[in-house]
Amino acid sequence: MPREIVLGNGKMLINFDQSVNMRDLYYPYVGMENHICGHKSSLGVWVDGCFSWLDGGEWQITNGYRPASLVSRIEAVNPCLGIKLEINGAVHYARDLYIKKIRLQNMHSTSREVRLFFHHDFSLGGSDVGDTALYDPDTGALIHYKRHYYFLFNGRAEEAGFFQFTTGIKRFADQEGTWRDAEDGNLVNHPVAQGSVDSTASLRVRPGAGGESVLYYWIAAGDSFEDVKQANSFVREQGVDALLAEVESYWRHWVDKIPRFFAGLDETAVELFKTSLLVVRTQCDQRGAILAANDTDIMATNRDNYSYLWPRDGALVAHALERAGYPEVSRPFYSFCREIITPEGFFWPKYNADGSVGSNWHPWIRAGQLQLPIQEDETALVLWALGHYFGRFRDFELIKDLYPALIKPAAGFLTRYRDPSTGLPLDSYDLWEERRGVFTFTAAAVYAGLAAAADCAALVGDSTNAAQWREAARQVRAGLLKYLYSYELGRFIRGIIHVPRGEPEKDFTLESSVYGVFGFGALPAAHPRVAGTMRAIREGLRVRTEIGGIARYTGDYYFRRSADVQNVPGNPWFICTLWMAEWYAEAARNPSGLAPARVLLEWAALHRTAGGMLAEQLHPYTGEPLSVSPLTWSHATYILAVLKYIEKYTRLTAH
Repeated sequence: MPREIVLGNGKMLINFDQSVNMRDLYYPYVGMENHICGHKSSLGVWVDGCFSWLDGGEWQITNGYRPASLVSRIEAVNPCLGIKLEINGAVHYARDLYIKKIRLQNMHSTSREVRLFFHHDFSLGGSDVGDTALYDPDTGALIHYKRHYYFLFNGRAEEAGFFQFTTGIKRFADQEGTWRDAEDGNLVNHPVAQGSVDSTASLRVRPGAGGESVLYYWIAAGDSFEDVKQANSFVREQGVDALLAEVESYWRHWVDKIPRFFAGLDETAVELFKTSLLVVRTQCDQRGAILAANDTDIMATNRDNYSYLWPRDGALVAHALERAGYPEVSRPFYSFCREIITPEGFFWPKYNADGSVGSNWHPWIRAGQLQLPIQEDETALVLWALGHYFGRFRDFELIKDLYPALIKPAAGFLTRYRDPSTGLPLDSYDLWEERRGVFTFTAAAVYAGLAAAADCAALVGDSTNAAQWREAARQVRAGLLKYLYSYELGRFIRGIIHVPRGEPEKDFTLESSVYGVFGFGALPAAHPRVAGTMRAIREGLRVRTEIGGIARYTGDYYFRRSADVQNVPGNPWFICTLWMAEWYAEAARNPSGLAPARVLLEWAALHRTAGGMLAEQLHPYTGEPLSVSPLTWSHATYILAVLKYIEKYTRLTAH
């Protein structure tokens, strides 16, 4: 089930699904320790002797956010129970707190007693071994702890704290969990459990006929009993209402810090732009890692997830943030890259949020020969993004730190790791991590990375390296134009595959990522070679269903939902569709030429989830999200495409 609500502050990230289940809680690193592991921490209601969990199918749920903020606004109605809930929740922007306000409406004509149940299915540190759940009589709260992970759960309703509570064992032997204890409307007040544990607590209200009651709930995270108890006192002193107002004000001012003219985009597209900025912000760890996605449902099809920093994704997201005016968010990413780059000057495929190397399926040996198991575009795109950052912000303090430790080794590697006969990069894996060879996307990225490094070298007065890297960039571009373009097809090809003990083979598969030729500046968007390529992609990778969109490449197998390759060459991807929007925007020669870009931007807004999330891809017939949701790269590409559309519109209409 895709994540509909994401709330975070760069240290604490919480995801909810469309049924208001808390499904992921990351702390103290975004994307590392997931203390829920994709299980459900649910909300339930008891009234008039009947019980219903919000994911039970009887509730009509509308997910969303308060306008331009990271404060959720969820409405849940159960006509049978005669109960309506309005839920506002947020992670505090500066404290390790989740705070929630629930406005409960009694839709019946008599006063009633209603109990809300909060279930906590936590597995601290990502494991359910050795956890403790206890009731703390001093605070009236439940606390789960293990090692240096501590979580306190508390609430308030009608001037009273938790009405009942219990702790117990979950998913072990014949014990399902304390959620079962809640379903008769009463909890047994068991004060402590150890091992694979969970807990449940209730709040009680008595709304009058047609009346309302307000309930408050919060989670405090820390690394000791003292930490979470102090945070609990802070919430009690400040009040949840005041804290929610504080969080909403902060994010509204943050997202609107730069006044923008949206050049005729419709309201949903503008709203998605702001939501995308906020979603991207939640996926950025405060120490610099930019996580690809933190939706653990992907674990159902793969015993791994997307909760990693891929330097490529990180660079593209950082670039979008900078174009949008948020360099303070992206700046730690470059310092993070300085710490993780290898002595040889390249990046491994992906990293954990603490800088340790992530999992990898690229082999280190092939046909008996050693090979470097990398995606070279990742190293190149960090330099490309850095070059744009320096060009825009002239941050000489940062370049002073990064030039010797990051830029020089990375540019040196890109210069060396080339075929002297073609000027092109040597073999590496493609951006989709599926095949090895020399690819158009990679070559365009390497060209851009070397050109950016040369610009940075010139800024610090290193004329020798500036000249060397600029010449290497020229050679890569020349090889790209000579070897990776097909005159017969009138477009760029995917790449060249070097077959072990055989002749190199050109891969003519129609591939959306060749957009990188103009995306990274090797050729302008209006160049005939680019125009021919993008027209071929538009026609050959267009998904010919009611859903529409652009596929990654012909015959894409990842999460495939149709064998009809003629009409569905692959599932529609937001990224690939928005690359087409970028091309339309950059190639437009007059305001009317921007219309196709606007159509695609509004297509993306139309296919967001109810909560405003952009998945990786969509089902080609139903439009349901596939793979992970939200995908940070999808939201960042939308931000960049909107900005390019606005900037081009402004230039074309300037007098």
